Amino acid sequence: MKSIDLEKCRIDASKHFILKYMKKWDWDFHDLREALKNAYKIEKVGRKKYEAYAEKDGSKKIIFAYYFELGAIFVITGSEGGKHEK
Repeated sequence: MKSIDLEKCRIDASKHFILKYMKKWDWDFHDLREALKNAYKIEKVGRKKYEAYAEKDGSKKIIFAYYFELGAIFVITGSEGGKHEK
């Protein structure tokens, strides 16, 4: 598996994620990048799809696609709450 370079890759998000979660959590793209960098667990759940579990202002799950060939992450959706599992 190719590792994700969160410092250099471009990050974009769906309109749904921006309007529902980023607005509610009062995050900008810098906060999103930090949450992904500091995620305590990242699981690959599909060919290009991942789930990141982060502790930033509470427990969050961020579902995203990583396009290695483009050096880009596209955040699809997220959720909050739940139990903190490592």
